[in-house]
Amino acid sequence: MSSAEAKRASFARRAESLVERKYIVNTDKSGELTVTVQGDLTQQEKRAVFITVHDLGCNHNSFQEFVNSPCMTEIKERSCFIHIDVPGHADNAEALPDSFNFPSLQMLGEDLVTVLDFLHVKYVMGLGEGAGANVLARFGLAHPTRVLGLILINATGSAASVLQSFKTKFIQWNNDDIAQSAESFLMYHKFGHQLVGDNPDKEKIVTEYQKRLRSSLNSKNVGLYVKAFMNRKDLTLKGCKVDVILITGMLSPYASMVEKLHRDIEKEKVTMLKIERAGDVLADAPAKVAQSILLFCKGQGLLTSVVMPGVDRGRAFSTSSGSFDGTNGTRRLSRGISMEDYDKPNIRRLSIINNEIKK
Repeated sequence: MSSAEAKRASFARRAESLVERKYIVNTDKSGELTVTVQGDLTQQEKRAVFITVHDLGCNHNSFQEFVNSPCMTEIKERSCFIHIDVPGHADNAEALPDSFNFPSLQMLGEDLVTVLDFLHVKYVMGLGEGAGANVLARFGLAHPTRVLGLILINATGSAASVLQSFKTKFIQWNNDDIAQSAESFLMYHKFGHQLVGDNPDKEKIVTEYQKRLRSSLNSKNVGLYVKAFMNRKDLTLKGCKVDVILITGMLSPYASMVEKLHRDIEKEKVTMLKIERAGDVLADAPAKVAQSILLFCKGQGLLTSVVMPGVDRGRAFSTSSGSFDGTNGTRRLSRGISMEDYDKPNIRRLSIINNEIKK
């Protein structure tokens, strides 16, 4: 590919990554889900497709801001992101009616396949945080043939403790505002004991989070998601058919729970990353999270043309021969293959999963 062609391809990818569409998807058990698609899904055969589910006290904006950060630029240009808002969590949403039965985390996980079918998406990488990570883990267990891998940030496998549940029963969730005790709980849940530790942008991050919590999110609906999280059933990933990376910060209040979840999974299926001096890893260490996502995706045959930071692109591909490495299935770039073709997912592993399930 000539220099001019490469520039045109780069410009086209950048333009595609800026495409954004919103949908309302009706599901069987979870009601209406607001879905924000970032990127051009008509190009999904040449892109990595992610589905994201947010944590408590936030919505799809938390992942969209991470995706739009500088450290994610090359990944974003070669990917599409399907951002899910759980019921009642779209910006400025009205309070859900009293008659609405907020879904359990299990129901939410099972219903995500409806979103993929609605958008005509074959398979995805799951990217979730906190309660959203729990939802995506349940999705991966329920629909392994639609999932290439799971990236789970601060995922919890155990049910809420009696003390944890007791405390939340006394948190006041009002339609008009969030009581101080409830806000304190969500701040602790999000940032951990030291509230983003040494991050120089600590005050800005906390202030922005509080502002969003108090303005754009409906507090009653936020409370319903919290209660669903507190009423969660035990999650076991034993026998999980898809590869998983667990990410947590050492300052996260859920670090020990992530470690326990890691101990319960077959080690050939799971990788774990613990980030020092971090509570909210997306805010404290976005570059490390982005690098981990890239490495994990490369292991699944995705984003193969994205070069790791610090590696010269020319050197990385200069010795390529356009074949597959017989030991690990890694694709190498040929001069006759365009970057777009090189980015096409290598889904050999998914066909293996399909065969295992049919047995």
